[in-house]
Amino acid sequence: MEKINFVKNGVLRLPPGFRFHPTDEELVVQYLKRKVLSYPLPASIIPEVDVNKSDPWDLPGDSEQERYFFSTKEVKYPNGNRSNRATGSGYWKATGTDKKILSSRSHQVVGMKKTLVFYTGKPPTGCRTDWIMHEYRLDQEQTTTPQGRTLAQENWVVCRIFLKRRSNKNDDQVAPVQKGSRVAPIVGKSMPVFYDFMAKDRTDLNLVPVSPPSGSSGITEIESDDHEESSSCISF
Repeated sequence: MEKINFVKNGVLRLPPGFRFHPTDEELVVQYLKRKVLSYPLPASIIPEVDVNKSDPWDLPGDSEQERYFFSTKEVKYPNGNRSNRATGSGYWKATGTDKKILSSRSHQVVGMKKTLVFYTGKPPTGCRTDWIMHEYRLDQEQTTTPQGRTLAQENWVVCRIFLKRRSNKNDDQVAPVQKGSRVAPIVGKSMPVFYDFMAKDRTDLNLVPVSPPSGSSGITEIESDDHEESSSCISF
């Protein structure tokens, strides 16, 4: 049976009711490791994008949803191991310590998860934003063959990028908008987006927005496991 490609023009397109919400272990073992080993993926659902070539709000996909990308790490200096994380308008800065990702069966380390925050401007005077990236990489043992040879594609990573939502004490309060966030202010709770999947052939995954029916939710809120402090630069 031929696999359906859910990525079109670098954008993830899923039918209504479907969500891509993998665990850390699934991202590393089922997607990243298979990508590095050139094995078939469970689904063509993660596009290949150089996340450092664009600002987070310009990356493909819905900026109000979690987005996943296969990307490669570009070395900042020819003889060093530091990654180049500068974009057109700012840079990604690592925060906290890397988290070990364990196998649910063997409890061995299969990968690492690094948390980064996007800053506008140039270091060290950049302005912190609410854009968050979780960068997943394989554990070093996963990229080394029994003969001690390092795999050629070890620089592949999976990036999970999202805009951290702030909790408002008053639902009617207008959330502040950061410069460059490219996201409209949210008044109260955000309205769900519905799609008319019958408007086109079912094999066409370009979905058409329609008016939401009353009393229905239709979309699942995404919760972030990131607990970084709020942005220190709101207005400019």
